[in-house]
Amino acid sequence: MSYAALDGTFWVAGQLSADDVAALKDTGLKVLLCLRPDDEEGEYATSETLRAAAEAAGLSFVHAPIRGLDINPAALEALAALEAAHGAAPHPEVLAYCRSGRRVAVAWAHLKRGQGLAVDAIVAKAQQAGHDLTPMAEGLAALASAPAPVEQAPEAFDVVIVGGGSAGLGTAASLLKRRNYLRLAVVEPSEVHHYQPGLTLVGTGHFNPNNITRREADLIPDGVTWVKGAAARFRPESNEVVLEDGRVLAYQALVVAPGLTLDWDGIDGAREALGKHGVCSNYSPEHAPYTWAQIQKLRKGRALFTQPSMPIKCAGAPQKALYLACDRWRKAGVLGDINVQFHNAGGVLFGVAHFVPTLEGYMKRYGAELCFTSTLTAIDGPGKTAHFKRTGADGTVEESAVPFDFLHFVPPQKAPAFVASSPLADEAGWLAVDPETLAHPKYDNVFGAGDVVGTSNAKTMAAARKHAPTVAENLLARLDGRPMPMAYDGYGACPLTVEAGRVVLAEFGYGGKLLPTFPIEPAVPRFSQWILKRHLMPYIYWDLMLKGHELFAQPERRSA
Repeated sequence: MSYAALDGTFWVAGQLSADDVAALKDTGLKVLLCLRPDDEEGEYATSETLRAAAEAAGLSFVHAPIRGLDINPAALEALAALEAAHGAAPHPEVLAYCRSGRRVAVAWAHLKRGQGLAVDAIVAKAQQAGHDLTPMAEGLAALASAPAPVEQAPEAFDVVIVGGGSAGLGTAASLLKRRNYLRLAVVEPSEVHHYQPGLTLVGTGHFNPNNITRREADLIPDGVTWVKGAAARFRPESNEVVLEDGRVLAYQALVVAPGLTLDWDGIDGAREALGKHGVCSNYSPEHAPYTWAQIQKLRKGRALFTQPSMPIKCAGAPQKALYLACDRWRKAGVLGDINVQFHNAGGVLFGVAHFVPTLEGYMKRYGAELCFTSTLTAIDGPGKTAHFKRTGADGTVEESAVPFDFLHFVPPQKAPAFVASSPLADEAGWLAVDPETLAHPKYDNVFGAGDVVGTSNAKTMAAARKHAPTVAENLLARLDGRPMPMAYDGYGACPLTVEAGRVVLAEFGYGGKLLPTFPIEPAVPRFSQWILKRHLMPYIYWDLMLKGHELFAQPERRSA
Protein backbone atom coordinates (compact mmCIF):
# COMPACT_ATOMS: atom_id res chain seq x y z
CA MET A 1 0.00 0.00 0.00
CA SER A 2 1.22 3.50 -0.83
CA TYR A 3 -0.41 6.86 -0.36
CA ALA A 4 0.56 10.51 -0.79
CA ALA A 5 -0.61 13.82 0.62
CA LEU A 6 -2.74 16.15 -1.48
CA ASP A 7 -2.76 18.83 1.23
CA GLY A 8 -2.92 19.19 5.02
CA THR A 9 -6.21 17.28 5.24
CA PHE A 10 -6.23 14.53 2.62
CA TRP A 11 -4.05 11.61 1.68
CA VAL A 12 -4.86 9.83 -1.60
CA ALA A 13 -4.50 6.14 -2.42
CA GLY A 14 -5.62 3.51 -4.88
CA GLN A 15 -7.75 0.50 -3.99
CA LEU A 16 -7.09 -0.83 -0.48
CA SER A 17 -7.44 -4.27 1.04
CA ALA A 18 -8.63 -5.11 4.54
CA ASP A 19 -5.00 -5.80 5.53
CA ASP A 20 -4.01 -2.34 4.26
CA VAL A 21 -6.66 -0.75 6.45
CA ALA A 22 -5.59 -2.74 9.49
CA ALA A 23 -2.07 -1.39 9.01
CA LEU A 24 -3.37 2.19 9.33
CA LYS A 25 -4.25 1.76 13.01
CA ASP A 26 -1.28 3.66 14.46
CA THR A 27 -0.62 6.17 11.65
CA GLY A 28 -2.59 9.08 13.10
CA LEU A 29 -5.32 8.80 10.49
CA LYS A 30 -8.89 9.35 11.66
CA VAL A 31 -11.12 8.77 8.61
CA LEU A 32 -11.18 6.43 5.61
CA LEU A 33 -13.09 7.96 2.67
CA CYS A 34 -14.18 5.65 -0.15
CA LEU A 35 -15.04 7.25 -3.51
CA ARG A 36 -15.35 3.95 -5.39
CA PRO A 37 -18.77 2.41 -6.14
CA ASP A 38 -19.30 -1.23 -5.26
CA ASP A 39 -20.46 -2.28 -8.74
CA GLU A 40 -17.37 -1.59 -10.84
CA GLU A 41 -15.74 -4.40 -12.79
CA GLY A 42 -13.01 -6.53 -11.26
CA GLU A 43 -12.34 -8.11 -7.91
CA TYR A 44 -11.74 -5.78 -4.96
CA ALA A 45 -12.75 -5.26 -1.36
CA THR A 46 -16.22 -3.71 -1.12
CA SER A 47 -17.03 -0.64 0.91
CA GLU A 48 -18.72 -2.77 3.57
CA THR A 49 -15.65 -4.98 3.91
CA LEU A 50 -13.41 -1.96 4.36
CA ARG A 51 -15.90 -0.24 6.63
CA ALA A 52 -15.62 -3.18 9.02
CA ALA A 53 -11.83 -3.11 8.75
CA ALA A 54 -11.77 0.65 9.36
CA GLU A 55 -13.96 0.42 12.43
CA ALA A 56 -11.82 -2.42 13.79
CA ALA A 57 -8.79 -0.14 13.38
CA GLY A 58 -10.56 2.72 15.17
CA LEU A 59 -11.19 4.76 12.01
CA SER A 60 -14.40 6.39 10.84
CA PHE A 61 -15.59 5.34 7.39
CA VAL A 62 -17.36 7.53 4.81
CA HIS A 63 -18.68 6.24 1.47
CA ALA A 64 -19.36 8.88 -1.22
CA PRO A 65 -19.09 6.97 -4.53
CA ILE A 66 -18.14 8.65 -7.79
CA ARG A 67 -18.81 6.88 -11.09
CA GLY A 68 -16.03 7.44 -13.56
CA LEU A 69 -15.09 11.09 -13.14
CA ASP A 70 -18.63 12.39 -12.69
CA ILE A 71 -17.91 14.59 -9.68
CA ASN A 72 -21.26 14.73 -7.92
CA PRO A 73 -22.40 17.19 -5.21
CA ALA A 74 -22.63 14.46 -2.57
CA ALA A 75 -18.95 13.58 -2.97
CA LEU A 76 -17.90 17.25 -2.86
CA GLU A 77 -20.02 17.80 0.25
CA ALA A 78 -18.32 14.82 1.90
CA LEU A 79 -14.86 16.22 1.13
CA ALA A 80 -15.84 19.68 2.33
CA ALA A 81 -17.28 18.33 5.62
CA LEU A 82 -14.18 16.25 6.30
CA GLU A 83 -11.93 19.21 5.55
CA ALA A 84 -13.92 21.37 7.97
CA ALA A 85 -13.62 18.72 10.69
CA HIS A 86 -9.98 17.75 10.17
CA GLY A 87 -8.32 20.64 8.36
CA ALA A 88 -6.73 22.14 11.48
CA ALA A 89 -4.78 18.99 12.41
CA PRO A 90 -0.96 19.12 12.34
CA HIS A 91 -0.91 16.35 9.72
CA PRO A 92 -3.45 14.85 7.28
CA GLU A 93 -6.10 12.78 9.02
CA VAL A 94 -8.24 11.64 6.07
CA LEU A 95 -7.20 8.91 3.63
CA ALA A 96 -9.37 8.92 0.48
CA TYR A 97 -9.21 6.06 -1.99
CA CYS A 98 -10.73 4.76 -5.24
CA ARG A 99 -9.49 2.31 -7.85
CA SER A 100 -6.30 4.22 -8.73
CA GLY A 101 -6.65 7.44 -6.73
CA ARG A 102 -7.37 9.53 -9.81
CA ARG A 103 -10.99 10.34 -9.05
CA VAL A 104 -9.95 11.30 -5.51
CA ALA A 105 -7.49 13.79 -6.98
CA VAL A 106 -10.12 15.09 -9.40
CA ALA A 107 -12.77 15.50 -6.69
CA TRP A 108 -10.24 17.25 -4.46
CA ALA A 109 -9.32 19.54 -7.38
CA HIS A 110 -12.98 20.51 -7.83
CA LEU A 111 -13.24 21.25 -4.11
CA LYS A 112 -10.12 23.41 -4.10
CA ARG A 113 -11.14 25.23 -7.28
CA GLY A 114 -14.49 26.03 -5.71
CA GLN A 115 -12.60 27.52 -2.78
CA GLY A 116 -10.65 29.79 -5.14
CA LEU A 117 -7.31 27.99 -5.30
CA ALA A 118 -5.46 28.75 -8.56
CA VAL A 119 -5.46 26.02 -11.21
CA ASP A 120 -1.64 25.98 -11.43
CA ALA A 121 -1.42 25.36 -7.67
CA ILE A 122 -4.02 22.59 -7.85
CA VAL A 123 -2.22 20.85 -10.71
CA ALA A 124 1.15 21.17 -8.96
CA LYS A 125 -0.13 19.69 -5.68
CA ALA A 126 -1.83 16.82 -7.49
CA GLN A 127 1.35 16.17 -9.49
CA GLN A 128 3.35 15.92 -6.27
CA ALA A 129 0.86 13.30 -5.09
CA GLY A 130 1.38 11.30 -8.28
CA HIS A 131 -1.67 12.40 -10.30
CA ASP A 132 -1.32 14.42 -13.51
CA LEU A 133 -4.33 16.72 -13.84
CA THR A 134 -2.95 18.86 -16.66
CA PRO A 135 -5.52 17.44 -19.13
CA MET A 136 -8.22 18.89 -16.86
CA ALA A 137 -6.67 22.34 -16.31
CA GLU A 138 -8.91 24.01 -18.87
CA GLY A 139 -12.04 22.55 -17.32
CA LEU A 140 -10.93 23.46 -13.81
CA ALA A 141 -10.27 27.04 -14.89
CA ALA A 142 -13.81 27.28 -16.26
CA LEU A 143 -15.42 26.12 -13.02
CA ALA A 144 -15.24 29.55 -11.43
CA SER A 145 -15.28 31.70 -14.55
CA ALA A 146 -19.00 31.96 -15.27
CA PRO A 147 -22.37 31.29 -13.65
CA ALA A 148 -23.98 27.99 -14.53
CA PRO A 149 -26.46 28.35 -17.40
CA VAL A 150 -30.11 27.55 -16.86
CA GLU A 151 -30.86 24.13 -18.31
CA GLN A 152 -33.61 23.84 -20.90
CA ALA A 153 -36.07 21.05 -21.56
CA PRO A 154 -34.37 18.14 -23.38
CA GLU A 155 -34.61 17.82 -27.14
CA ALA A 156 -34.83 14.16 -28.17
CA PHE A 157 -32.91 12.37 -30.95
CA ASP A 158 -32.26 8.77 -31.92
CA VAL A 159 -28.50 9.42 -32.10
CA VAL A 160 -26.45 12.36 -30.83
CA ILE A 161 -22.91 12.74 -32.15
CA VAL A 162 -20.63 15.06 -30.17
CA GLY A 163 -18.09 16.45 -32.61
CA GLY A 164 -18.38 17.62 -36.20
CA GLY A 165 -14.87 16.76 -37.33
CA SER A 166 -13.80 13.92 -39.59
CA ALA A 167 -14.90 11.14 -37.20
CA GLY A 168 -18.19 12.78 -36.26
CA LEU A 169 -19.29 13.65 -39.79
CA GLY A 170 -18.01 10.36 -41.18
CA THR A 171 -20.02 8.43 -38.61
CA ALA A 172 -23.13 10.53 -39.29
CA ALA A 173 -22.86 9.81 -43.01
CA SER A 174 -22.29 6.08 -42.41
CA LEU A 175 -25.33 5.90 -40.13
CA LEU A 176 -27.60 7.66 -42.61
CA LYS A 177 -26.33 5.46 -45.42
CA ARG A 178 -27.69 2.49 -43.49
CA ARG A 179 -30.81 4.06 -41.98
CA ASN A 180 -31.79 7.38 -43.53
CA TYR A 181 -34.76 8.02 -41.29
CA LEU A 182 -32.75 8.37 -38.07
CA ARG A 183 -33.29 11.51 -36.00
CA LEU A 184 -29.63 12.44 -35.80
CA ALA A 185 -27.90 15.49 -34.26
CA VAL A 186 -24.27 16.61 -34.58
CA VAL A 187 -22.98 18.89 -31.82
CA GLU A 188 -20.22 21.17 -33.11
CA PRO A 189 -19.39 24.77 -32.17
CA SER A 190 -17.04 25.63 -35.05
CA GLU A 191 -18.23 27.18 -38.30
CA VAL A 192 -15.15 26.00 -40.22
CA HIS A 193 -13.75 22.55 -40.91
CA HIS A 194 -10.09 21.88 -41.71
CA TYR A 195 -8.59 19.08 -43.76
CA GLN A 196 -5.84 18.46 -41.23
CA PRO A 197 -3.71 15.96 -43.23
CA GLY A 198 -3.04 18.81 -45.66
CA LEU A 199 -1.32 21.02 -43.10
CA THR A 200 2.08 19.32 -43.48
CA LEU A 201 1.98 20.05 -47.21
CA VAL A 202 0.81 23.64 -46.64
CA GLY A 203 3.70 24.19 -44.25
CA THR A 204 6.24 23.06 -46.83
CA GLY A 205 4.78 24.77 -49.89
CA HIS A 206 3.19 21.74 -51.56
CA PHE A 207 -0.47 22.55 -50.94
CA ASN A 208 -2.61 25.65 -51.32
CA PRO A 209 -3.73 26.82 -47.85
CA ASN A 210 -7.04 27.96 -49.34
CA ASN A 211 -7.92 24.34 -50.12
CA ILE A 212 -7.84 22.92 -46.59
CA THR A 213 -10.83 24.77 -45.10
CA ARG A 214 -14.56 24.55 -45.83
CA ARG A 215 -17.71 25.78 -44.12
CA GLU A 216 -19.06 23.31 -41.55
CA ALA A 217 -22.60 24.08 -42.74
CA ASP A 218 -21.72 22.75 -46.21
CA LEU A 219 -20.51 19.43 -44.78
CA ILE A 220 -23.39 18.50 -42.47
CA PRO A 221 -25.18 15.57 -44.19
CA ASP A 222 -28.73 16.15 -45.39
CA GLY A 223 -31.22 15.09 -42.75
CA VAL A 224 -28.84 15.80 -39.83
CA THR A 225 -29.61 18.52 -37.29
CA TRP A 226 -26.56 20.68 -36.66
CA VAL A 227 -26.62 21.72 -33.00
CA LYS A 228 -24.21 24.62 -33.06
CA GLY A 229 -22.71 24.63 -29.59
CA ALA A 230 -20.20 22.95 -27.32
CA ALA A 231 -20.85 19.97 -25.09
CA ALA A 232 -20.21 20.58 -21.40
CA ARG A 233 -20.98 17.29 -19.68
CA PHE A 234 -22.49 13.85 -20.13
CA ARG A 235 -25.29 12.20 -18.16
CA PRO A 236 -25.09 8.61 -19.38
CA GLU A 237 -27.36 7.34 -16.61
CA SER A 238 -30.20 9.44 -18.04
CA ASN A 239 -29.05 9.36 -21.71
CA GLU A 240 -28.44 13.12 -21.92
CA VAL A 241 -25.77 15.54 -23.11
CA VAL A 242 -25.70 19.01 -21.56
CA LEU A 243 -24.33 21.89 -23.65
CA GLU A 244 -22.44 24.90 -22.33
CA ASP A 245 -25.44 27.16 -22.94
CA GLY A 246 -27.78 24.93 -20.92
CA ARG A 247 -29.42 23.06 -23.79
CA VAL A 248 -29.99 19.38 -23.09
CA LEU A 249 -30.04 16.68 -25.78
CA ALA A 250 -31.61 13.30 -25.04
CA TYR A 251 -30.53 10.26 -27.05
CA GLN A 252 -31.12 6.58 -27.64
CA ALA A 253 -27.45 6.22 -28.60
CA LEU A 254 -24.47 8.54 -28.24
CA VAL A 255 -21.29 8.84 -30.31
CA VAL A 256 -18.44 10.79 -28.69
CA ALA A 257 -16.11 12.15 -31.38
CA PRO A 258 -14.81 15.62 -30.42
CA GLY A 259 -11.19 14.91 -31.34
CA LEU A 260 -8.40 15.93 -28.98
CA THR A 261 -7.10 19.18 -27.52
CA LEU A 262 -3.83 20.77 -28.64
CA ASP A 263 -2.23 21.98 -25.42
CA TRP A 264 -0.51 25.14 -26.66
CA ASP A 265 0.04 26.18 -23.04
CA GLY A 266 1.78 22.89 -22.22
CA ILE A 267 5.09 24.44 -23.33
CA ASP A 268 6.02 27.67 -21.57
CA GLY A 269 6.13 30.60 -23.97
CA ALA A 270 4.90 28.60 -26.97
CA ARG A 271 1.63 30.42 -27.49
CA GLU A 272 3.32 33.82 -27.33
CA ALA A 273 6.15 32.83 -29.69
CA LEU A 274 4.14 30.98 -32.36
CA GLY A 275 4.15 32.75 -35.70
CA LYS A 276 7.09 35.00 -34.73
CA HIS A 277 10.85 34.73 -34.24
CA GLY A 278 11.07 31.72 -36.58
CA VAL A 279 8.78 29.63 -34.31
CA CYS A 280 6.45 27.45 -36.40
CA SER A 281 3.91 24.66 -36.05
CA ASN A 282 2.03 22.92 -38.83
CA TYR A 283 -0.52 21.78 -36.24
CA SER A 284 -2.06 25.25 -36.40
CA PRO A 285 -4.05 25.93 -39.60
CA GLU A 286 -3.52 29.64 -39.02
CA HIS A 287 0.26 29.32 -38.76
CA ALA A 288 1.14 26.54 -41.24
CA PRO A 289 1.81 29.11 -44.04
CA TYR A 290 4.32 30.80 -41.70
CA THR A 291 6.30 27.54 -41.63
CA TRP A 292 6.69 27.66 -45.40
CA ALA A 293 7.73 31.33 -45.27
CA GLN A 294 10.43 30.53 -42.72
CA ILE A 295 11.70 27.51 -44.69
CA GLN A 296 12.20 29.75 -47.71
CA LYS A 297 13.91 32.39 -45.58
CA LEU A 298 16.42 30.14 -43.80
CA ARG A 299 19.75 29.74 -45.56
CA LYS A 300 22.06 28.89 -42.68
CA GLY A 301 21.92 28.32 -38.93
CA ARG A 302 20.19 25.79 -36.69
CA ALA A 303 16.78 24.22 -37.36
CA LEU A 304 15.03 22.37 -34.56
CA PHE A 305 12.09 19.98 -34.96
CA THR A 306 10.31 18.53 -31.91
CA GLN A 307 7.88 15.77 -31.04
CA PRO A 308 6.09 15.55 -27.65
CA SER A 309 5.13 12.48 -25.66
CA MET A 310 2.48 10.19 -27.12
CA PRO A 311 -0.35 10.06 -27.86
CA ILE A 312 -0.55 12.77 -30.50
CA LYS A 313 -2.51 13.35 -33.66
CA CYS A 314 -0.61 11.75 -36.57
CA ALA A 315 2.56 10.52 -34.90
CA GLY A 316 4.54 10.89 -38.13
CA ALA A 317 3.70 14.57 -38.70
CA PRO A 318 6.59 15.99 -36.61
CA GLN A 319 9.17 14.24 -38.75
CA LYS A 320 7.28 14.86 -41.99
CA ALA A 321 7.90 18.56 -41.40
CA LEU A 322 11.62 17.83 -41.07
CA TYR A 323 11.85 15.66 -44.19
CA LEU A 324 10.08 18.10 -46.48
CA ALA A 325 11.90 21.14 -45.07
CA CYS A 326 15.26 19.42 -45.52
CA ASP A 327 14.29 18.36 -49.02
CA ARG A 328 13.59 22.02 -49.83
CA TRP A 329 16.92 23.14 -48.33
CA ARG A 330 18.78 20.33 -50.14
CA LYS A 331 17.37 21.37 -53.49
CA ALA A 332 18.20 25.01 -52.73
CA GLY A 333 21.81 23.98 -52.03
CA VAL A 334 21.83 25.26 -48.43
CA LEU A 335 21.24 22.10 -46.36
CA GLY A 336 24.96 21.74 -45.66
CA ASP A 337 24.92 25.10 -43.87
CA ILE A 338 22.01 24.16 -41.59
CA ASN A 339 22.38 22.16 -38.37
CA VAL A 340 19.19 20.06 -38.21
CA GLN A 341 18.09 18.45 -34.93
CA PHE A 342 15.08 16.26 -34.20
CA HIS A 343 14.12 16.26 -30.51
CA ASN A 344 11.75 13.39 -29.74
CA ALA A 345 10.30 12.92 -26.25
CA GLY A 346 10.07 9.20 -27.02
CA GLY A 347 12.81 6.65 -27.38
CA VAL A 348 12.29 5.51 -30.99
CA LEU A 349 11.93 7.24 -34.34
CA PHE A 350 8.66 5.48 -35.22
CA GLY A 351 6.43 3.11 -33.27
CA VAL A 352 6.34 0.36 -35.93
CA ALA A 353 9.83 -1.11 -36.27
CA HIS A 354 9.35 -2.23 -39.90
CA PHE A 355 9.59 1.37 -41.11
CA VAL A 356 12.43 2.59 -38.90
CA PRO A 357 15.39 1.63 -41.15
CA THR A 358 13.95 3.59 -44.08
CA LEU A 359 13.28 6.62 -41.91
CA GLU A 360 16.70 6.46 -40.27
CA GLY A 361 18.20 6.42 -43.75
CA TYR A 362 16.46 9.67 -44.60
CA MET A 363 17.57 11.25 -41.32
CA LYS A 364 21.17 10.39 -42.24
CA ARG A 365 20.62 11.65 -45.78
CA TYR A 366 19.59 15.03 -44.42
CA GLY A 367 22.28 15.09 -41.74
CA ALA A 368 19.72 15.35 -38.95
CA GLU A 369 20.87 14.76 -35.38
CA LEU A 370 18.46 12.48 -33.49
CA CYS A 371 17.87 13.48 -29.86
CA PHE A 372 15.68 10.90 -28.15
CA THR A 373 13.97 11.29 -24.72
CA SER A 374 14.34 15.05 -25.28
CA THR A 375 11.21 17.01 -24.38
CA LEU A 376 10.63 20.66 -25.30
CA THR A 377 9.60 22.44 -22.10
CA ALA A 378 9.84 26.16 -22.95
CA ILE A 379 10.39 28.56 -25.85
CA ASP A 380 12.04 31.95 -25.54
CA GLY A 381 10.89 33.50 -28.81
CA PRO A 382 12.69 36.87 -28.65
CA GLY A 383 15.83 35.13 -27.39
CA LYS A 384 15.46 32.42 -30.07
CA THR A 385 16.21 29.69 -27.53
CA ALA A 386 14.46 26.36 -26.91
CA HIS A 387 14.62 24.65 -23.52
CA PHE A 388 14.69 20.87 -23.29
CA LYS A 389 14.55 18.24 -20.59
CA ARG A 390 16.34 15.00 -21.45
CA THR A 391 16.06 11.79 -19.49
CA GLY A 392 19.05 9.47 -19.48
CA ALA A 393 19.02 5.67 -19.45
CA ASP A 394 19.76 5.76 -15.73
CA GLY A 395 16.81 8.07 -15.06
CA THR A 396 18.85 11.20 -14.57
CA VAL A 397 17.36 14.38 -16.01
CA GLU A 398 19.44 16.93 -17.87
CA GLU A 399 18.15 20.37 -18.87
CA SER A 400 19.56 22.32 -21.78
CA ALA A 401 19.01 25.56 -23.66
CA VAL A 402 19.48 25.30 -27.43
CA PRO A 403 19.65 28.45 -29.62
CA PHE A 404 17.78 28.23 -32.91
CA ASP A 405 17.17 30.10 -36.13
CA PHE A 406 14.15 27.98 -37.07
CA LEU A 407 11.93 25.95 -34.72
CA HIS A 408 9.08 23.69 -35.73
CA PHE A 409 7.39 22.37 -32.59
CA VAL A 410 4.40 20.12 -31.92
CA PRO A 411 2.30 20.89 -28.84
CA PRO A 412 1.44 18.23 -26.25
CA GLN A 413 -2.01 16.78 -26.76
CA LYS A 414 -4.74 15.59 -24.41
CA ALA A 415 -8.39 14.62 -24.24
CA PRO A 416 -10.92 17.48 -24.17
CA ALA A 417 -11.58 18.62 -20.61
CA PHE A 418 -15.30 17.83 -20.73
CA VAL A 419 -14.44 14.24 -21.65
CA ALA A 420 -11.55 13.83 -19.22
CA SER A 421 -13.72 14.93 -16.28
CA SER A 422 -16.74 12.84 -17.29
CA PRO A 423 -18.03 9.42 -16.21
CA LEU A 424 -17.15 8.18 -19.72
CA ALA A 425 -13.39 8.70 -19.30
CA ASP A 426 -10.75 6.06 -18.68
CA GLU A 427 -8.00 6.50 -16.10
CA ALA A 428 -5.92 8.61 -18.51
CA GLY A 429 -8.82 10.93 -19.36
CA TRP A 430 -9.54 9.55 -22.84
CA LEU A 431 -12.89 8.04 -23.80
CA ALA A 432 -13.14 4.48 -22.52
CA VAL A 433 -14.15 2.07 -25.31
CA ASP A 434 -13.73 -1.57 -26.19
CA PRO A 435 -10.85 -1.59 -28.73
CA GLU A 436 -12.75 -3.84 -31.16
CA THR A 437 -16.36 -2.70 -30.98
CA LEU A 438 -15.64 0.95 -29.98
CA ALA A 439 -18.51 0.69 -27.49
CA HIS A 440 -18.19 2.02 -23.96
CA PRO A 441 -17.49 -0.81 -21.48
CA LYS A 442 -20.14 0.37 -19.00
CA TYR A 443 -22.78 2.30 -20.98
CA ASP A 444 -23.81 0.02 -23.82
CA ASN A 445 -25.45 2.75 -25.94
CA VAL A 446 -22.33 4.97 -25.96
CA PHE A 447 -19.67 4.69 -28.68
CA GLY A 448 -16.48 6.56 -29.53
CA ALA A 449 -14.77 7.49 -32.79
CA GLY A 450 -11.70 9.43 -33.84
CA ASP A 451 -8.85 10.86 -31.79
CA VAL A 452 -10.71 10.92 -28.46
CA VAL A 453 -10.87 7.16 -27.96
CA GLY A 454 -8.54 5.62 -25.41
CA THR A 455 -7.31 2.80 -27.64
CA SER A 456 -3.76 2.08 -28.77
CA ASN A 457 -4.32 2.75 -32.47
CA ALA A 458 -2.62 5.69 -34.19
CA LYS A 459 -4.70 8.86 -34.10
CA THR A 460 -5.03 9.44 -37.84
CA MET A 461 -7.67 10.30 -40.42
CA ALA A 462 -7.36 6.74 -41.71
CA ALA A 463 -8.32 5.40 -38.27
CA ALA A 464 -11.37 7.68 -38.21
CA ARG A 465 -12.37 6.36 -41.65
CA LYS A 466 -12.42 2.82 -40.22
CA HIS A 467 -14.11 3.92 -36.99
CA ALA A 468 -17.10 5.44 -38.77
CA PRO A 469 -18.62 2.33 -40.39
CA THR A 470 -17.64 0.13 -37.44
CA VAL A 471 -19.51 2.40 -35.04
CA ALA A 472 -22.45 2.73 -37.45
CA GLU A 473 -22.92 -1.04 -37.73
CA ASN A 474 -22.48 -1.75 -34.04
CA LEU A 475 -24.62 1.17 -32.86
CA LEU A 476 -27.54 0.13 -35.04
CA ALA A 477 -27.19 -3.44 -33.81
CA ARG A 478 -27.38 -2.20 -30.23
CA LEU A 479 -30.52 -0.18 -31.02
CA ASP A 480 -32.04 -3.29 -32.58
CA GLY A 481 -31.08 -5.53 -29.66
CA ARG A 482 -28.72 -7.59 -31.84
CA PRO A 483 -25.11 -8.64 -31.10
CA MET A 484 -22.59 -6.15 -32.39
CA PRO A 485 -21.30 -7.56 -35.70
CA MET A 486 -18.17 -5.54 -36.49
CA ALA A 487 -14.61 -5.38 -35.14
CA TYR A 488 -12.09 -2.58 -35.61
CA ASP A 489 -8.58 -4.01 -36.03
CA GLY A 490 -6.66 -0.91 -34.97
CA TYR A 491 -6.02 0.19 -38.55
CA GLY A 492 -4.22 3.48 -39.00
CA ALA A 493 -2.18 4.94 -41.81
CA CYS A 494 0.65 7.42 -41.85
CA PRO A 495 1.83 8.61 -45.29
CA LEU A 496 5.41 9.59 -44.40
CA THR A 497 6.47 12.28 -46.89
CA VAL A 498 10.21 11.59 -46.84
CA GLU A 499 10.83 13.92 -49.81
CA ALA A 500 8.80 15.72 -52.42
CA GLY A 501 7.57 13.02 -54.80
CA ARG A 502 8.24 10.10 -52.44
CA VAL A 503 6.05 8.72 -49.64
CA VAL A 504 6.37 5.72 -47.34
CA LEU A 505 2.79 4.57 -46.72
CA ALA A 506 2.83 3.06 -43.23
CA GLU A 507 -0.38 1.12 -42.62
CA PHE A 508 -0.68 -0.88 -39.43
CA GLY A 509 -3.06 -2.06 -36.74
CA TYR A 510 -3.01 -3.06 -33.10
CA GLY A 511 0.37 -4.26 -31.89
CA GLY A 512 2.11 -2.78 -34.94
CA LYS A 513 0.75 -5.47 -37.27
CA LEU A 514 1.30 -4.44 -40.89
CA LEU A 515 -2.00 -3.93 -42.74
CA PRO A 516 -1.01 -2.75 -46.25
CA THR A 517 -3.83 -1.97 -48.65
CA PHE A 518 -1.70 -2.80 -51.68
CA PRO A 519 0.40 -5.99 -52.18
CA ILE A 520 3.76 -4.20 -52.29
CA GLU A 521 6.57 -3.64 -49.78
CA PRO A 522 5.25 -0.74 -47.66
CA ALA A 523 8.61 0.55 -46.39
CA VAL A 524 9.78 1.55 -49.90
CA PRO A 525 9.29 5.27 -50.72
CA ARG A 526 7.15 5.54 -53.85
CA PHE A 527 6.01 8.23 -56.25
CA SER A 528 2.62 6.52 -56.54
CA GLN A 529 2.05 7.04 -52.81
CA TRP A 530 2.94 10.72 -53.23
CA ILE A 531 0.17 10.98 -55.82
CA LEU A 532 -2.16 9.29 -53.33
CA LYS A 533 -1.16 11.68 -50.52
CA ARG A 534 -0.96 14.89 -52.53
CA HIS A 535 -3.81 14.49 -55.01
CA LEU A 536 -6.18 11.61 -54.14
CA MET A 537 -6.54 11.80 -50.36
CA PRO A 538 -8.23 15.22 -50.34
CA TYR A 539 -10.84 13.82 -52.73
CA ILE A 540 -11.21 10.67 -50.60
CA TYR A 541 -11.75 12.88 -47.55
CA TRP A 542 -14.16 15.52 -48.87
CA ASP A 543 -16.12 13.47 -51.41
CA LEU A 544 -16.04 9.92 -50.02
CA MET A 545 -15.46 9.72 -46.29
CA LEU A 546 -17.61 12.68 -45.26
CA LYS A 547 -20.40 11.48 -47.55
CA GLY A 548 -20.59 7.90 -46.30
CA HIS A 549 -18.68 6.22 -49.16
CA GLU A 550 -16.54 3.56 -47.52
CA LEU A 551 -13.93 2.68 -50.16
CA PHE A 552 -11.21 0.58 -48.47
CA ALA A 553 -12.88 1.33 -45.11
CA GLN A 554 -15.34 -1.52 -44.71
CA PRO A 555 -15.21 -2.93 -41.16
CA GLU A 556 -14.30 -6.54 -40.43
CA ARG A 557 -16.84 -8.99 -39.03
CA ARG A 558 -16.28 -10.13 -35.49
CA SER A 559 -15.28 -13.74 -35.02
CA ALA A 560 -18.01 -15.96 -33.62
